[in-house]
Amino acid sequence: LDETRGVLKRDKRLFAEDPMQRAEIRRLIDWYLNKAESEVTRHLVRERVLKPVMPETAGGGSPDSGAIRAARANIRQHMKYTNWLAGTRHWLAGSRVTYADLAAAATLSVLDYLGEIDWREHSAAREWYTRVKSRPSFRPLLTDRVRGLSPVSHYADLDF
Repeated sequence: LDETRGVLKRDKRLFAEDPMQRAEIRRLIDWYLNKAESEVTRHLVRERVLKPVMPETAGGGSPDSGAIRAARANIRQHMKYTNWLAGTRHWLAGSRVTYADLAAAATLSVLDYLGEIDWREHSAAREWYTRVKSRPSFRPLLTDRVRGLSPVSHYADLDF
């Protein structure tokens, strides 16, 4: 819809007018929703959230520590990249909030909920994430909970 009707939103549009900027937004969406998901989020959610409550016949049981270690090693690279993006741009894809910021925030909020991100090492990413968390449209997501799994203490803090 943004492609066809986004022009009506003008400065509130989440895609850029410029084709090169739109390409960068799409590239970052793919990075966070596909690459980070397949290298990090999928494994941590499966091992830490799903497996403990799944029956063994469905693949449940004890978490695979090797999968968790690999995912945690991959987090470091994704966070370094996020920190670089946030340190060189006001928003991840440029000067305005875009779909890329929402995709990245969706991915990182899952990892943050699980306490998997060391924000002390990534100050620019932390400042960017604080801005995203402070947006009125994002705040209600911070009240979501996973049954039987509490978030880290700073998860809902807007200024953590």
